[in-house]
Amino acid sequence: MAVLSHLEPKEVFAYFEQLCSVPHGSGNTKQISDLCVRFARELGLRCRQDEVNNVVIWKDGTPGYENAAPIILQGHIDMVCTKTETCTKDMAVEGLDLDTDGEWVWAKETTLGGDNCIAVAMILALLADKTLSHPPLEAVFTVDEETGMGGAFALDCSDLKGRQLLNLDSEEEGVFTVSCAGGARLDCFLAGSREPLAGETGYTVTLEGLLGGHSGGEIHMGRASANQVMGRVLYTAMEKIPGLRLADIRGGKFDNVICPYNQAKAAVPADKAPEFEALIRELDAVLKNEYTGCDDGIALRCEQTALSAALSQETTERMLHVLLALPQGVQAMNVDFPGLVQTSLNLGVMGMEEDGLHFAVSVRSCIASQKEMLMQKVRSIVEFGGGAVSVRSAYPGWQYVRESTMRERLLETYREVCGKEGVIDATHGGLECGLFIEKMPGLDAVSLGPELHNAHSVRERLSVPSTERMYRLVREFLSRSK
Repeated sequence: MAVLSHLEPKEVFAYFEQLCSVPHGSGNTKQISDLCVRFARELGLRCRQDEVNNVVIWKDGTPGYENAAPIILQGHIDMVCTKTETCTKDMAVEGLDLDTDGEWVWAKETTLGGDNCIAVAMILALLADKTLSHPPLEAVFTVDEETGMGGAFALDCSDLKGRQLLNLDSEEEGVFTVSCAGGARLDCFLAGSREPLAGETGYTVTLEGLLGGHSGGEIHMGRASANQVMGRVLYTAMEKIPGLRLADIRGGKFDNVICPYNQAKAAVPADKAPEFEALIRELDAVLKNEYTGCDDGIALRCEQTALSAALSQETTERMLHVLLALPQGVQAMNVDFPGLVQTSLNLGVMGMEEDGLHFAVSVRSCIASQKEMLMQKVRSIVEFGGGAVSVRSAYPGWQYVRESTMRERLLETYREVCGKEGVIDATHGGLECGLFIEKMPGLDAVSLGPELHNAHSVRERLSVPSTERMYRLVREFLSRSK
């Protein structure tokens, strides 16, 4: 039975529920891509699906709009798959369990994927609408936006004629985004192999209860990164308890999510075990004090565990020096847009493997030179510690353009439809607009969307009335684009 069938706009939430019924995490988009293709074919619309599962659908302008300039409607079909520790759902093969109270929509124990399937649902509804007067439409659904914008990188734009782009990947109603940060992922490696213990006592150290969140949209909120904090905890323990040896450390699943959980294993001299346990209790109190108001649930604990091997003291010292030195979070704020983060980085994923420690850092900045500087800083720290760094998924930023007739029309339409003034803003998050602008010179772009809270977390919530207003706005804008 459909859970969202009573919500308005019915057609939008019907498509949203259908999209949520199939798995569509980044790198696992074949089913949802095929769903979009079937939709186009059932309506007799021309479409194209490429080898990475991007989908483009064309719809001719309605009578009287045949010669109007085409408009590109764009969103991404992949989502970040996060779930609670108690959730048994396999998000690689199962759809989501949706719920609503009439005001908000969420998924039980998992992320909702409103980022960005609500955009896809809105666009499908617009394409299926036979009552709407509109110019030629080019609907573009990209994949793997959440893991480096791989779909947008791979997309062939040569058959797209539109030079006006509505990207529906923003998360605050009435805020029209006109600039975003560029970014890159740095894959870092520190070699090390485990050696047998010599009578030490083993411990599992757990850091949990953190809020986490989107490393673009929520990096300024001061939330703790479990990966960074665990590095600090273990470095402090190493300083106070000579002989500590690291056996394992791992946390995070996605580069662009502030890590909410980390678990490490370490060995300490047997006669230092009580001292180590007391230090962990002391640091738990320190962290609770430091993160009051932004990460009130933070908790650090340890328990004895059986270990047979760990890294040498020398390798442990080298790794923990690197982890302590690595910057995390906001590095610079933007002058032109007060309150906007200009440059930041996030240690999103780390894990100890047989050959050593692997970790990934996501770097963002709307200033290309600062992005390069921060990448240089990470390389310097890791390489000084004997490690190696490689770069992947680098993408361009989207520079603010002062003159935009499309933006002015959109603001005027919003004012008349919603009775409020829109806000022009920039985001520290990465948007695909920069890549489209790079591929299609002269493209005029604006990003907008309904109210969506706590994206990339199990607390993700989509506003129902906001979705209705934003859908009405886009319909009206299209009808005025003659």
